[in-house]
Amino acid sequence: MVNNYINDDLQQLRATLLTHPVYSHIRHVEDLRRYMQYHVFAVWDFMSLLKRLQQELTTVTIPWVPQSNELYTRFVNEIVLGEESDEDGLGGYGSHFSLYLEAMKAVHADIRPIMTWMSHLEHQKPWELALESMNIDERVKAFVHWDLSLATAGELYEVAAAFFFGREDIIPQMFLKIVDQLGNDQELERFRYYLVRHIAVDSDSHGPLAKKLVDHLCHHDAVKIQRAGEVARIALTQRIALFDAIVDSITARP
Repeated sequence: MVNNYINDDLQQLRATLLTHPVYSHIRHVEDLRRYMQYHVFAVWDFMSLLKRLQQELTTVTIPWVPQSNELYTRFVNEIVLGEESDEDGLGGYGSHFSLYLEAMKAVHADIRPIMTWMSHLEHQKPWELALESMNIDERVKAFVHWDLSLATAGELYEVAAAFFFGREDIIPQMFLKIVDQLGNDQELERFRYYLVRHIAVDSDSHGPLAKKLVDHLCHHDAVKIQRAGEVARIALTQRIALFDAIVDSITARP
């Protein structure tokens, strides 16, 4: 039924994303640093969409009660397990966000913006005010704002649509393009590990189950199906704008 959400417009947006100039602009380590400085915000806010799914498809309250559809309970818990405590490739465990920060540090990418953002949140500053105060590209702000607004106030099927079409369905293909361009420099090893883990997990199981989840939540409702398609288009459009910002940053450097 997911095919019901996909029209020519959505297919074109996917094609635009997969052929975006950002891939050809990552030619040197300095280019990768710029990419990571912006993209880390997308790595972080993935978890907010996921946590909304976890709140509603699993039981995180006390006293515990079982969920009615345990297939999706397991699906969400599997993703949370991997995203929050995946194998780190060094004999331990870590979140994909922490792996990404390690990869940024290895190539000496600027982590100050994302750490400032995390500090605001850790000190419980309202996220809208924290985001407005950040000295980052407006397109990055818009990307984060849309995702957090959806995660906090959107309908569950809308969140699932953004999660599938904007993340699980497209990320493996995007990351494959980046992996193919990476050299064998030791400083890139942590980033390569992060990419390969995402590609393997999303392609093998998470993507297909995320697709089924969207179908399950829309439940043949024509209004929900149409809205899910709209959410998918916005998610891809926001990602394209984020990539545009990255290209502008790379081309602006001396």
